[in-house]
Amino acid sequence: MRVWLLIIGIALGLNVLAVEIRQFDNPDKQKAYETLVKELRCLVCQNQSLADSDADLAKDLRTEVYNIIQSGKSEQDAVKFLVDRYGDFVLYKPPLKTTTSLLWIGPFGLLMAGLAYLGLLAGQRSAGKKSEPDLTDEERLRLQDLKKKLEG
Repeated sequence: MRVWLLIIGIALGLNVLAVEIRQFDNPDKQKAYETLVKELRCLVCQNQSLADSDADLAKDLRTEVYNIIQSGKSEQDAVKFLVDRYGDFVLYKPPLKTTTSLLWIGPFGLLMAGLAYLGLLAGQRSAGKKSEPDLTDEERLRLQDLKKKLEG
């Protein structure tokens, strides 16, 4: 039991060591920093924000954002710096322009293509069903006999 408590204590202690402590000279800068690192994408992890990522590049980018905000520049300046350096991929919400149009229009295009395909399949199924199947005279008589037996 003591061994497990020791292992858990060490694991929790290591997580505490990973927290970055940033000092800001006013709360507005801290709020801007926290907003930015949550809205910018980690280029290594790709599905995590800079705030959530433990990658070395994310740590460097957080430091860069911190330095930009501490120098008195705006959030837009920090975003512009990162976009100029790494491209629109660093943004979770890239702007609509020719290079990112596929990101914005692509999902709707795939949805429309899927709906068109389902409509085509439904049309083929309904066209394939006929009101009465083509039966021979012998099969029709047999079917009528079966219906009479079921009806009683």
